[in-house]
Amino acid sequence: MATSGTLPVVDLAPFFTGDESGMARATEAMREACHTLGFFRAVNHGMPAELMKRALELSAAFFALPDEEKAKVRPAEGSQAPLPAGHGRHPAHLVDRYEYVRVCHPRHELNLYFPDEPAGFREAMEECYAKLTELGLLIQDILNDCMGLPPGFLKEYNSDRGLDVMVALRYFSSSSREGEEIGLSEHEDGSCVSFVFQDGVGGLEVLKDGQWIAAEPADGSIVVNIGDVLRVLSNNTFRSATHRVVRKAAHRHSFGFFWSIHGDKWVEPLTEFTAKIGDAPQYRGFKYNEYMQRFMKSRTDPQARPEDAFSVSHYAI
Repeated sequence: MATSGTLPVVDLAPFFTGDESGMARATEAMREACHTLGFFRAVNHGMPAELMKRALELSAAFFALPDEEKAKVRPAEGSQAPLPAGHGRHPAHLVDRYEYVRVCHPRHELNLYFPDEPAGFREAMEECYAKLTELGLLIQDILNDCMGLPPGFLKEYNSDRGLDVMVALRYFSSSSREGEEIGLSEHEDGSCVSFVFQDGVGGLEVLKDGQWIAAEPADGSIVVNIGDVLRVLSNNTFRSATHRVVRKAAHRHSFGFFWSIHGDKWVEPLTEFTAKIGDAPQYRGFKYNEYMQRFMKSRTDPQARPEDAFSVSHYAI
């Protein structure tokens, strides 16, 4: 059972109005959140609340369709998308209980994976993808300042958007008499940064000091969390927090957007967090493709066990 808690809130409004003192406060709030928890709630982020509400409603309508209709949303034969796109259910061997529609970047024929039913769902997902990409660019620039990196460093380092992924999810309601059971087991994200907006059911929980903290839904807000890439680049200065999803008495609908990097990128602690301050690297370097292939295999291989899930700690020194 999770305790009630409040995620740090970062108000992004100053970045749209040009309020320099407000931008400084927001940057400091983000820096503190990344140091202490690795999660925060973004408000006034530029993504219309009406779009988020509509997307969640249409997503719920899609998942309510018969299985044979949902099964039509599959990747084209021979597709080179970086992850299995289209509709699917998460493997039961991981004791996870949800279904999803995963869409990828246009260079990977993204339009083939958007569902056409219900009416308007395709357009809503396209709008969400575009708006979350814009938000990712903004957050990345702010994080660049939070990390004290040279201006534009992360923008240049992470200029390829080819591996970004958006997922619409439905977590099935709990079958437990206690009213709760695991929907997505505890993990850290393999992305640079992840974004989540959700309906009012709740269930997202963050581990802090050995206790699970409920990331309660808040209308119009987007939950942001740091992934393993920034954890390594910052040499553990930024936290890639452990989190999970607990199934509730009702179905839970949410959208996740995973802001990633190009697969050929080399990931290792930056000198700003090692040599320049006299600290030793806490990770050995790796190519992102290598990491992601092992990360995904440990979560989708029918022979895999949850306790053997691959993580970035494999590269720890």
